[in-house]
Amino acid sequence: MSKVKGKGAGTRTRARELMVQALYQKQIAGHSTLELTSQFQEQVAYERVDQAYFDEQFKAISNSQDELEKKVDELIDRPLEQLDPVELAILLIGVYELESRIDIPYKVVINEGVNLAKRFGSIEGHKYINACLDVAAKSLRKIEIQAQG
Repeated sequence: MSKVKGKGAGTRTRARELMVQALYQKQIAGHSTLELTSQFQEQVAYERVDQAYFDEQFKAISNSQDELEKKVDELIDRPLEQLDPVELAILLIGVYELESRIDIPYKVVINEGVNLAKRFGSIEGHKYINACLDVAAKSLRKIEIQAQG
């Protein structure tokens, strides 16, 4: 299995990193999902990610961004417009994964979100992401959380 199409944790982490960048760019420049997908598929970094994961997840998140933003808005303690674009991108990915990717343990979703915030967000942004995704997990993954005690 080649690294390009690998399904390892590292390739998924890098796919999420690209998604943060693409969602950020969508917010700032207003590019379409198709335009961004094409643009990011041409990047050298795309060769090192789980490409199927990026393609599927980014399209789903980008195309349902309005609905996901409504869910994010219910989790946060400030108006959605006051969220940093990087934080919003991370929360969109996290809420989508908690809601739609039950194959990914909720602890992994939260950890990935926190790590993305440490890498791309503000100095203390990872704490905010952790708190928001924890709240989301408690409502979207009740059964999984209860099963783990």
